[in-house]
Amino acid sequence: MTPEFSLAHLTLLESSPTEMINIAHGAGYDYVSLRLTPVSQNEQVFPMVSNRSFQKKIVSMLADTGVRLLDVELARLGATDQPEDYLAILEAAAILGAKHLICQVPDPDRLRAADKFAGLCELAKPFSLTIDLEFLPWTRTNELDDAASIVSQADSGNAGILVDILHFARSGSNLKQLRELPREWFNFVHLCDADAEVPDTDSGLIHTARHDRQFPGQGGINVEEIVSSLPHIPYSLEIPNTELHERLGGEEYARRALIAAREFFATRVDSSPNISQH
Repeated sequence: MTPEFSLAHLTLLESSPTEMINIAHGAGYDYVSLRLTPVSQNEQVFPMVSNRSFQKKIVSMLADTGVRLLDVELARLGATDQPEDYLAILEAAAILGAKHLICQVPDPDRLRAADKFAGLCELAKPFSLTIDLEFLPWTRTNELDDAASIVSQADSGNAGILVDILHFARSGSNLKQLRELPREWFNFVHLCDADAEVPDTDSGLIHTARHDRQFPGQGGINVEEIVSSLPHIPYSLEIPNTELHERLGGEEYARRALIAAREFFATRVDSSPNISQH
């Protein structure tokens, strides 16, 4: 089965949603993935949640180009956040035609975290959205086992786990567990690569995640083994690399990322016995 690819907003973070769609279309991506909320301080956010005319423009551009909106981010459920805080995000995601909403749960209280995550899943059902829980090694939900526990407790049909190749490798998550979890929990993947050496500080981990990722197959992570432990689902290319992006420009960088991903699947993953099991 031919893999499908999305251009993740973090890859070209300073690009506007309209630029993202045009670049994804020009490079040949199947999807685009957009940020509706800021993930870090001083991050520019475009008015896709509250501005109806801008929403219409995005929807029109997606229809005209044939690029589909795979997912949006981010719902972050910390100790003081409530699922209802994200109703406007859910509504905007549905208007724009997204399939999935990325969620993070940096909450030390696991029971509270699972309860809030379940509440967000319930709110998302009328919008036909899945809520995909991303685990990051510097947060309270820092590995696959943590995410699996929350999704299992939530027991919701639209709950999922987002595997980011970088975060999976950096967190030391378990491949055997990944293969054994329900296949329906996985809706898309953040695909990338990075140096094999793992930074020993949170700031180092975050720097790599936001500025120094590599194209799949060009770093030191065993990307093939992780991807082959998942069902055949869309691959969102989340590959921010500040130096290479600045040197090539956004359009050329996105194009090369897609070429590298296609080559990776053609030469190293298609022959894997697990890639089509789902």
